[in-house]
Amino acid sequence: MMKIGFIGLGNMGLGMAANLVKAGHQVVGFDLSKTAQQSARKGGCEIAKDINTAVKDSDVVIMMLPNGSIVRKVCEEAFFWMVPGTLMIDCSTIDVETARDLVAEARNQQIDMIDAPVSGGVGGAAAGTLTFMCGGTSEAFARAQPILETMGKNIFHAGDAGNGQVAKICNNMLLGIHMIGTCEAFNLAQKLGLDAQTFYDISSTASGQNWSMTSYCPAPGPVESAPSNRDYQPGFTAAMMLKDLRLAQGAARTARTSTPLGAQSEAIYSLMEAAGKDGLDFSGVMKLINGSL
Repeated sequence: MMKIGFIGLGNMGLGMAANLVKAGHQVVGFDLSKTAQQSARKGGCEIAKDINTAVKDSDVVIMMLPNGSIVRKVCEEAFFWMVPGTLMIDCSTIDVETARDLVAEARNQQIDMIDAPVSGGVGGAAAGTLTFMCGGTSEAFARAQPILETMGKNIFHAGDAGNGQVAKICNNMLLGIHMIGTCEAFNLAQKLGLDAQTFYDISSTASGQNWSMTSYCPAPGPVESAPSNRDYQPGFTAAMMLKDLRLAQGAARTARTSTPLGAQSEAIYSLMEAAGKDGLDFSGVMKLINGSL
């Protein structure tokens, strides 16, 4: 059994922390939200009054936080209280530069740190089936892997510090592009008189097949479990997709790399934000494309 400090007990962190408790670990969590604290306590977590109480004397510290500025602020406080040799795992999705800076700073404090953003959504966090994309040294990854396997199904070492974030933002940029293209195809098919189920039956077995179609179909009907059949209640919100697309565009500018479809995808999801509809699932971009938003 390990003592694990867990910072960030929101929708994702809550399920992850609960699975660590189920595996027999002592989890001491911290979150500013009283509601999150109560939910985590019901899941078997101890609740710390502040960050230093959560991380002090912990074998492992895990973070699941909204953005890079918050991660940096938490690390500035946590590093002061963590003892040399502690393992820190940041599961937040943040910009590559910040991730690399913090891993380097942790190394100076003799703390092993990896960036390990996730894919799989709230359902995957609760079920323990997340995919983790990890950046950091082989030694730090080896230490983290048994912990991550408690919370996830697919654990990948993407290479050096920050490469976990690279994998995450590139994957989600591709997902955003796929989703928009899939919506456009279904919308055009229906406008031309081909119903969604028939188009799905054909395209899902042809060269247009992709995950956004067969697992998360944005047109109501063909995939029963898809958010499109629940009026696009999230899974993974359009706001979260837009966050990742913006991170991808920032990284592309830094790398001086052209990503025109990624840029257009960011612009399209920005329209959902402007309309105040970014709380819908990211597949709800279908409503923007078909004019029903």
